[in-house]
Amino acid sequence: MGRPIAKLVGGLLLALMTIGVVFMVGMRRKSPLVLSAVRRFNRDVGNPYQMKTAGTPGAYASVIRHVGRTTGRPYETPVVAEATDDGFVIALPYGTQADWLKNVLASGSATIVDEGNTYRVDQPEIVPTAVVAHQFPGKDQRSLLRFHVDQCLQVRRAESDGASAQGR
Repeated sequence: MGRPIAKLVGGLLLALMTIGVVFMVGMRRKSPLVLSAVRRFNRDVGNPYQMKTAGTPGAYASVIRHVGRTTGRPYETPVVAEATDDGFVIALPYGTQADWLKNVLASGSATIVDEGNTYRVDQPEIVPTAVVAHQFPGKDQRSLLRFHVDQCLQVRRAESDGASAQGR
């Protein structure tokens, strides 16, 4: 009885380790197959879970609110946005193919909810990570290097119209 269970547990551990290695290598090498699978998993599983707390004080993720470039429909997506003196930077671990990114670039603006505050942002620009890496905490900088994240989105806080920015 114990031997079949041990084989099953060993097989599961081997499978998990294999998935982990494929994930690490695929993300580092920017494999389109792995990037697409991870993006889909996050969209269907991770993002709905992350949205429960995103944008609230102390949460890991912020929320970027954007409008669909073809549908005109409003969307909310959790992102890891680091505040800068004049806006935010967001690492792009999946490259430039994410729909939320295409939407923000197409419209030229978005809204970011970070630490419970809402900010209207504009002037979206894709920049090399090397230029903005100093804006990220040390452990995030190491992750960006480990996964070869070479691009970030930089946005500027839009001029306040009296209702858009709170706080900072």
